[in-house]
Amino acid sequence: MQIDTNMVVTIDYTLTDADNNILDKSEQGQFNYLHGAGNIIPGLENALSGKTAGDSLKVEIPPEDAYGHRDDSKTQAVSMDMFENKDDVQVGMQFNAEGPDGEVLFITVARINGDQVTVDANHPLAGMTLTFDVDVIDIRQAAAEELEHGHVHGPEGHQHD
Repeated sequence: MQIDTNMVVTIDYTLTDADNNILDKSEQGQFNYLHGAGNIIPGLENALSGKTAGDSLKVEIPPEDAYGHRDDSKTQAVSMDMFENKDDVQVGMQFNAEGPDGEVLFITVARINGDQVTVDANHPLAGMTLTFDVDVIDIRQAAAEELEHGHVHGPEGHQHD
C-alpha cells in the first residue's frame, strides 16, 4: 500500500538542522499522522507521498515548505504587566496566546529589557532548512471518524472535550 491522501501513516524520524544538531526524534512507531490533512509540514508530506511501508528516505526541506521564513512583524514589545506571573517571565519561555482571528499562537519570550518584554510569534523553527531522516513503518486506511476529525485516533479511540 502506498502513502496517499486519507491514509494513516506511522513513521520513525530524526529531525536535524543545517549543523546536523538533532532537534526532534520519534522512534518505535510512536508518530503517526493523517496524510493530506495538514498534520505535518508540507515538504515532509510531499516527500512521503507514494512511499510504502519499509521505505526510508532523507529529505532536506527549505523554510518555505516547513515553518516559513522568519517574519519580523511577528515580534513586538509588550509591558511586563501583560504577564500574570511577572517574576517568572524568562527569555526562552514559551506560551500560547490567542491571535486576532481567534487562532492559537505559540509565543516565545525573546528579550527582557526592564519593564519591556519582546515576544516572538514566529515558530521556533521558522527560517530553518530542516533535514528529516525517515523510516516508513506502517500505512493503513483512515477510519471514518479520523477523516471526519482530520487527525489520527489511538487504539482506544479519541474523546473530544
